[in-house]
Amino acid sequence: MENWYSPALETVLADVVAPAAADIDRDGSFPHAAVAALGDAGILGLVSATQVGGGGGSLADAARVVERLATGCGSTAMVALMHYAATAVLEAHGPTEVRKQIAAGKHLATLAFSEPGSRSHFWASASVPVSEAGTDGVVVLDSRKSWVTSAGEADSYVWSTRPLAAPGPMTLWLVPRDAAGLRVVGGFDGLGLRGNGSCPMTADGVRLPADARLGDDGAGLELALPWFLVLSAAFSVGLAEATLADVVNHVTKTRLEHLDQTLAEQPVTRNDVGRIRLVASTARALLDDTLRALAAGREDATLRVLEVKAVAAEAAIEVTDRAMKVCGGAAFRKEIGLERRFRDARAARVMAPTSDALTDFVARAVCGMPLFDPPAGDPAAAAESKEDQ
Repeated sequence: MENWYSPALETVLADVVAPAAADIDRDGSFPHAAVAALGDAGILGLVSATQVGGGGGSLADAARVVERLATGCGSTAMVALMHYAATAVLEAHGPTEVRKQIAAGKHLATLAFSEPGSRSHFWASASVPVSEAGTDGVVVLDSRKSWVTSAGEADSYVWSTRPLAAPGPMTLWLVPRDAAGLRVVGGFDGLGLRGNGSCPMTADGVRLPADARLGDDGAGLELALPWFLVLSAAFSVGLAEATLADVVNHVTKTRLEHLDQTLAEQPVTRNDVGRIRLVASTARALLDDTLRALAAGREDATLRVLEVKAVAAEAAIEVTDRAMKVCGGAAFRKEIGLERRFRDARAARVMAPTSDALTDFVARAVCGMPLFDPPAGDPAAAAESKEDQ
């Protein structure tokens, strides 16, 4: 069944996103035109509540958008992914005015989690917020972030720190782009996703009111992680599907003149194409089942959320790797787009939580263990973790 946003999404994808993908990748430029078009089409406000003028969409709707965008431009898809993950937090706990701006497509949000000290263990923030003495609840942030998608481009950042006082891995804060002391402190010249603006940022003495906190102290991880993991899987599925389409187009049109046959008529080639379809279908099936599990509140929903990003990320890597083999020298030419998808697909494996970390989470979950080890030097957390075991 077609959703209300699908025609607009396909128009933006065909007219703005896909045509600019090669240039964005080559230049490492942020997809400003695509973000503006998605805002004008109501797609940036897709998951905002109808009460604030948004589309009232679900996680499944956001996953569909990210998947489709990933078929055209991985960088644009990643910007949208982070925007939706941040918006989910803001819809639950953010100020009404910001929610209205997002709903109107005039406000780009993003997550700011990863830090140099914790690297891929983004849940172990080294940032310690300080309640400023003699003020009415003002909190001061001194923090470094190593990777922030849409850095310097977003209108607000859902920023993670250690909790003020409560147990739990992290607390989230709404940091506006014009906050004094907030700076982008580097550029990004990466292997893939070259236009997603993933740069380091610092918060040097950023002062926030107490009501800038998003949700309960210590509860930040559970607010943002499910959306991020599911949408990351959708991103990888989109890349895999686009890669398969490119491969099929190539092998059905390219001929071996001496045999008067297409590449698709070669058994070895068909085996590779079949493997690509099987791997991509497996990732899609798990993504669909994860969305159903969350919607139904199934007992295995948390496990599915932990599984889905890792499975889809590794599937996209296998699919793009096999595609480079199938299409041979042609795949190395930039005009086909396969080598760009090959590079973009590798980001999901190392983007925290990494595939290895998620595999460990899954093992911990099925063994009845806590997902996270307590921070070093935290005896209360260590005792709590031991009791949980």
